[in-house]
Parts: sequence; structure tokens; C-alpha cells
Amino acid sequence: MAKALNDISWEAEEYIVRDRNTWWYVGLFAVGVALSILAIILSWWTFLVLIILSIVAILVSTFRPPRKIKYTLNKEGLKEGDKLHQYAEFKAFGILKEGSNFSAVLIPKKRFGLSTKVYFSEGKGEAIVDALGARLPMEEVKLDFLDKIVNFLRI
Repeated sequence: MAKALNDISWEAEEYIVRDRNTWWYVGLFAVGVALSILAIILSWWTFLVLIILSIVAILVSTFRPPRKIKYTLNKEGLKEGDKLHQYAEFKAFGILKEGSNFSAVLIPKKRFGLSTKVYFSEGKGEAIVDALGARLPMEEVKLDFLDKIVNFLRI
């Protein structure tokens, strides 16, 4: 039986805000225009609509500030806002450091399940790792290919 776990609560932003300068927006616009011209030349109208919607979605997401989410680790699992992720859903966890930001990555048991990533401050790190380690084994985690692309593109 796992040892008793005191509730650990903290607040963190839902994602890391990445710096974007004017050239980032110019590049996004240039890629959007180039792909749109290609779609028009090849008469790929569905692709053109997809490009326009994608550019709009990227712009909306870059201007929307991240929400502050309240997290709680307790004996049942990880509570993310009002959603409870039970420990039984995960096979392990790992810790990632991206620049000055720390996150716990919960690895799902389901083969194609999505991992759950929660950010935390360095001061809460030891308590969070101890609490997760009491319930799940710890594994080394690395950024996957999609995460590396997202970081590179600063999305």
C-alpha cells in the first residue's frame, strides 16, 4: 500500500509564453502567403481554406494569454482545475526542464494516449516529485518531435 499523501496544491500557467518579435509575425505571414499562392496555382481550394484557418488559429492562440490553472496532488490523483487524472491512468512520470521552466510529464498507460504536462515552480518541485514518486515510477523523459517543432516555431 502506498504511503499517505498530503495534498499539494499550486498554481501555474497552462503553457510557456514564448518570445515572438516582429520577424516572427513577418515569417508567419510570408509562409501563409506562399502556401496560399501555391494552393491557388494548383487549385487546391480545401488546402487554401486550411492554410487560412491555420494562420488565424495560430494568431488567436499567440494573442491569448495563458490561463492560471490550480493543480492539486492528492491520494486520488492529479486534479487539474476541475478535472481529475487518476494515478491508474499513468504508467510513469518524468521531469522536464525547458529553460527556467520545470514540468512534470505524466506518461499514459494507453498506447496512443496523450501525456499530461503540468508546470510548477522550482520551490514546489521536490514536494511534487516526492508525491508523484510515491505513486508512480520515475522515467527519463525527453521532448518528442512535435514538442521540438512547437518550441522551434515558438507557438
